[in-house]
Amino acid sequence: MLNKLIEIEVYGADILCPSCVNLPSSKETYEWLEAAITRKYPKQPFKISYIDIFNPPNEEQKEEFAKRVIDEDMFYPVVLIEGEIAGEGNPKLKTIYAEMEKYGYQEDKGN
Repeated sequence: MLNKLIEIEVYGADILCPSCVNLPSSKETYEWLEAAITRKYPKQPFKISYIDIFNPPNEEQKEEFAKRVIDEDMFYPVVLIEGEIAGEGNPKLKTIYAEMEKYGYQEDKGN
């Protein structure tokens, strides 16, 4: 049983980070993650949002983290789950799923 609707934030930019040349763009990663998570947990809602690090929404927390991604030269996209970093650069689904399962998400095995 789900405890709460978790929030997943994908921080990225239209331009690829210098060390991420052969990887999908932040936007593509965001879309891929949303599709993969929806498939794995079809009846379990979650909130996912994409945040452009160079043009974050006018929310203090998001602005601060976007600035941190730039200042600390993090590999983006950076995936946050409930405010905790769950992936950087090329996030691994396994890690993202494990993080979500801590919040009570369960794989739908089609029962």
